[in-house]
Amino acid sequence: MNIVSQTTAFGGMQGVFMHESDACKCDMTFAVFVPPQAIKEPCPVVWYLSGLTCTHANVMEKGEYRRMAAELGLIIVCPDTSPRGNDVPDELTNWQMGKGAGFYLDATEEPWSENYQMYTYITEELPAHVSQHFRMDMSRQGIFGHSMGGHGAITIALKNPDRFKSCSAFAPIAEPSTADWSAPAFEKYLGPDPAAWRKYDACALVADGARFPEFLIDQGKADGFLENGLRPWLFEEAVKDTDIKVTLRMHERYDHSYYFISTFMDDHLKWHAKRLA
Repeated sequence: MNIVSQTTAFGGMQGVFMHESDACKCDMTFAVFVPPQAIKEPCPVVWYLSGLTCTHANVMEKGEYRRMAAELGLIIVCPDTSPRGNDVPDELTNWQMGKGAGFYLDATEEPWSENYQMYTYITEELPAHVSQHFRMDMSRQGIFGHSMGGHGAITIALKNPDRFKSCSAFAPIAEPSTADWSAPAFEKYLGPDPAAWRKYDACALVADGARFPEFLIDQGKADGFLENGLRPWLFEEAVKDTDIKVTLRMHERYDHSYYFISTFMDDHLKWHAKRLA
């Protein structure tokens, strides 16, 4: 693991690191904040998955999570959103496909399947890697994210309820298989049969029997992507006849930006800390 940068913040360490990924077949960059409590004992870890066009840096620079994470004793891991490199397939004029748009799935279609194995990277390779280098209590893991990353967090939690004890999301893509800005990417990554998309769609996963105890979702009512891309009410409807609890909070005047995310970041970290205690 190569150290890109390390700096002290709120008594802890904010670092950026790079390693060679077997899953994505390229070098991958990620950020980790380690709170001061980790000097004495392993700490719970919360994974943050970013949205379309983002890297690890967006939440690290704009998310304002370090003060509360240090207070609560949470390790925060922020992966990249896709494979990177000159040899990685991309659509240069399409921000909803390719680099920065991995959708946290394992692609099955060429040319994407060679590198775009983000589900395996997030759920298997990166946890195994970081747990060797940081004092993490891997029996206490939570996951959250924004937009495409909110979709990723919810679907990963639904598919791994024994691993994760908490999940939340900011403005998630609730039903990506039917959303304007994700369905075309799903077809390119996973092929033309919508049945293959279901394991990466939160609403479909619930319909197919996947379960997770509870979710916290925050959504801005002034979000320009709300009606055609995000539609969190679809997930609320999907869980209606299940034992899954969804706390959906709709906020007047808030948009899709990190101004929105940073406003409610403390709430989400407290949500996770309570369930990881």
